[in-house]
Amino acid sequence: MPDFDIGDEPAGPRVAVNTAEDFVASDIKGSEHYEWGMKARLASLFSRGSGNVVMAAFDHGYMLGPIPGMERVDHAVAPLLDHVDVLMATRGVLRTWVRPDTGKAIVLRCSAGSTVLSEDVSRETITTDIDDALRLNVACVAVQVYLGSDNETASLANLSRAINDGMRYGMPVLGVVAVGREMERTSRFFRLATRVIAEMGAQVIKTYYCEDFDSVVGSCPVPLVVAGGKKVPEREALQLVADAMGCGAHGVDMGRNIFQAEHPGQMARAISAIVHDGVSATDAYELYTAAS
Repeated sequence: MPDFDIGDEPAGPRVAVNTAEDFVASDIKGSEHYEWGMKARLASLFSRGSGNVVMAAFDHGYMLGPIPGMERVDHAVAPLLDHVDVLMATRGVLRTWVRPDTGKAIVLRCSAGSTVLSEDVSRETITTDIDDALRLNVACVAVQVYLGSDNETASLANLSRAINDGMRYGMPVLGVVAVGREMERTSRFFRLATRVIAEMGAQVIKTYYCEDFDSVVGSCPVPLVVAGGKKVPEREALQLVADAMGCGAHGVDMGRNIFQAEHPGQMARAISAIVHDGVSATDAYELYTAAS
């Protein structure tokens, strides 16, 4: 055993035992009462500096197939890695085209079941279970929710199953608000949708930007991440990001507006400047064009 008497104290600096702890249980909206493992996974999603997140979503193939810009995900993702925080993918693409040493948190798409060849894309089930999510060491699982559709109850059951499993193992769930052809896209709808998903127990929600979006944020007790949607001109996409962040969103989850941009890496950089540094859409667009 070491030659050390309990009454002796080695020379050296003492720990400042009377100094206030530099520790905050959780800075993430709504997560104060979660267990350590759940908080740790959530913390890997949101930047410690800004509290926000830039997600690059390339899970579209499960429903749409290889859309332009995402034919080769391995090539498409590489230019983005310096500018995004999180990658959102299916397990098939994750295992085949995403390197495990990217250093990025992963959101795993876990619901699927219909494609664009179907008249009703809202018929989904849980296709990737919690065991596979844990094997892949992801930070979060994502489940699509089709409120207002004929399959509303089934999609809420999918969400509930994922949340129950997630609470058992400390795995956050991203509830994804789906907007079908017949669904309204108003603040009234998005207030209802995000609140229902939060009340079910989702830790993060992906939704769409709309007029009066601050009322959607204000009535939801967990972070909202805004979807990019269909491809629009780069300046317009950056304005959407700035408007959403100005209303209290905690980040964006964009796919086509990054991958289908003329310069995807620089587009991701411009989006990150808005989300993390608070620059305006005008300044972000200048950053995009100057570096392109």
